[in-house]
Amino acid sequence: MKERQRLDTAINGIRNLERALGDNIELIAMGEEEGDADIVAEAEAGIRALQKDVGERQIETLLSGEADSNDTYLEVHSGAGGTESQDWASMLLRMYMRWGQRSGMKVEVLEEQDGEEAGIKSATILLKGHNAYGKMKVESGVHRLVRISPYDSQARRHTSFASIWVYPVVDDSIQVDVSESDVRIDTYRASGAGGQHVNTTDSAVRITHLASGIVVQCQAERSQHKNRATAWNMLRARLYEEELKKREEKANAQAASKTDIGWGHQIRSYVLQPYQMVKDLRTGVENTTPQDVLDGEIDEFIEAALAQRVFGGEVEVSDVD
Repeated sequence: MKERQRLDTAINGIRNLERALGDNIELIAMGEEEGDADIVAEAEAGIRALQKDVGERQIETLLSGEADSNDTYLEVHSGAGGTESQDWASMLLRMYMRWGQRSGMKVEVLEEQDGEEAGIKSATILLKGHNAYGKMKVESGVHRLVRISPYDSQARRHTSFASIWVYPVVDDSIQVDVSESDVRIDTYRASGAGGQHVNTTDSAVRITHLASGIVVQCQAERSQHKNRATAWNMLRARLYEEELKKREEKANAQAASKTDIGWGHQIRSYVLQPYQMVKDLRTGVENTTPQDVLDGEIDEFIEAALAQRVFGGEVEVSDVD
């Protein structure tokens, strides 16, 4: 039923686009025949308005992975550099939360470790929405920030790094087997702001997968039982993401140098001083309004990275038929 609903939505969307385009083309023909420039201008504006919807559906055609339509977990980790990197990590967390909200997704904070002075050491959020993983998977990697530090009394320029890790929520259609003998489970007190209960009980849960070294943790709920269940789901999702990565690397061995966006690879640079520029180092896409980007307007980077992932090379989304 879920698959049928997805297909119905896609088919009806294309039919609506075709109908709207046909109506506007007829209006242009009628306006030209009657010499009515206002009708022609109105119809042309209507066609331009369809371009955004067409672009979104164009990107959806690039999302053919078996988990692309799933919800997704997104982890943010600050790099070396103390307060600077921790503040940068919090800026990235806000960017992705705003992107999720702009995209009509439900955003949940599952875990957050505050920095000593400002920002965060790490955080995990859950993005719930159609194609959440398919769009976010190209964001995994290292993000670099260059700016005049607000924490430096001499106003010197600093470079900070933070890492993003994205992996899909494993739904009922995906089976991942892992037993308790394969993991170590630790409980601890939740950090950060909370009521009289949050910081007085060992409600937070951390699970370590012994064979792979993968660590997941959750402190979103007051109940240790609920946090444990969420952490297990996160672990299964991480293990599944690892398997997807292995399959992709095997299938695209010849193009690995073009499509590798794995952990530890710098993918984007955000420069706030001495000039303003956000540049994706994989696709070459640039944006000269970094404040808009940090406010969640990252679709152009996602679209170009998806196009490159499918077709290779520097591909403009508008060039993809």
